[in-house]
Parts: sequence; C-alpha cells; structure tokens
Amino acid sequence: MGVEGCTKCIKYMLFFFNFIFWLAGGVILGVALWLRHDPKTSTLLELEFEGAHAPSTFYIFVHILIAVGAVTMVVGFLGCYGAIQESQCLLGTFFVCLVILFAFEVTGGILGFMHKDTVSKEMMNYYDSVYDKAMTQSLIDPSKKQAAAHVLKVFHETLSCCGKDQGTTFLTQFTDAFSLTDICPSARSSIVSSCHHRIKELFSDKIYLIGIAVLVVAVIMIFEMIFSMVLCCGIRNSPVY
Repeated sequence: MGVEGCTKCIKYMLFFFNFIFWLAGGVILGVALWLRHDPKTSTLLELEFEGAHAPSTFYIFVHILIAVGAVTMVVGFLGCYGAIQESQCLLGTFFVCLVILFAFEVTGGILGFMHKDTVSKEMMNYYDSVYDKAMTQSLIDPSKKQAAAHVLKVFHETLSCCGKDQGTTFLTQFTDAFSLTDICPSARSSIVSSCHHRIKELFSDKIYLIGIAVLVVAVIMIFEMIFSMVLCCGIRNSPVY
C-alpha cells in the first residue's frame, strides 16, 4: 500500500521539509517569546511618564510573531502527518493553510520593511519628550523633575547612554557634574554613546532578526507547497489507490 518510485521520494522529502518547518515554527515562537521578555526591551516598553506609556508598536509585532510561530508548528505537524498517512484530504488542507500563511507572511514582510524604523523612531520621540521636560520645564517643579529623572535613568542605565546626541550627552554630563541635574548614572565614566544611537541599535537589530526568521520560513513554505501538490497528485494517480 502507498505511493512508489519518484512520488515516494517526494513523500519523504515533504516529510523532511515539514519537520524543518515545524522546527522553524518552534524557533520563531522561541525568538518571539525571548523578544517579549528580553530585560532591555521590557524595561523600556513598560515605562510611563505623566500618564503616557512608551510606544507599544514593537510588542504588537512580537505578539503577531508569537501567533505565527504557534500556527506554523500546528501546520507543520499537519503536513508531517498528512505526508506519512498519504492523505489527500490532509495534504489539501495543509496546502490551503500554507497559501494563507504565505500570503499573510508576504503582506507582513512588506509592511514590516516599509515601517522598519517606526519602532525606534517612536521610542526616540518618547525619550526626547521626557528628556526635554527633565532638562527644561520640569526643573521648575521638583515633583515633575524627579519623575522625569527617574524615567530617564531607566533609559540611561538600561542602554548605557545619556542624551539625545553627542551635544546633549556632553551637556547632560556637564550639568550632572555641577549637581544641576542627576540624570546620567555614569557621568564620571565619560559616556560617549547617545541614546538615539542605542535605541536604534537595540530595536533595529531585533527587527532584522525577525526579518531573517520570516525569510527562511517563507523559502521553506514555497518548497512545501510544491511538494504537497506533487504528492497529492501522485497519490491520486497511484494505481494502489
């Protein structure tokens, strides 16, 4: 019972690719959970200042990635089982699921590429608003100054940075040295990195990591769609059935 010859080879190739697909889903899920609970990103994205929360766009991407990873694992298992059982129904369902996933993945990839700098820009704008209030407006109100300084210190200690750019980095270290402010936690260590640079580095690196994972899965999906259709046709035309 079962397919023979070249179709049998396709069967085991499809099983192999589905197993890789299932593993890739597990990797995506693991990476997404790591991004969700990474100490640096979690610390920054949970900040709140004067009722305004840090931008949550990054978490939206991560939650979508968690869902994609979980669905990929389920579809991968479906493909493995369908290939071994040589079930046209399961293989057809698997193919439809792959097409839907691939369409969502391509759409998400295009949107992600178009807005790849959105997360870092939103976080920079949030940082700038807190920094400006701490250095100017909040100085006349001790309670606001303390609140802004606390939020800034979280940024500075988490990212090992101080100031929006090189000029404000030097200015903030200067005001800290003369006890006018207490914002840079390591002013004596001559920090040269600006927070804009650190924020872009932190989130851009993670976005590219997500992009690589999605690209690898997309390539595997293309092969799986081809193999699943070939196997399904082979099963239908097999004299054994």
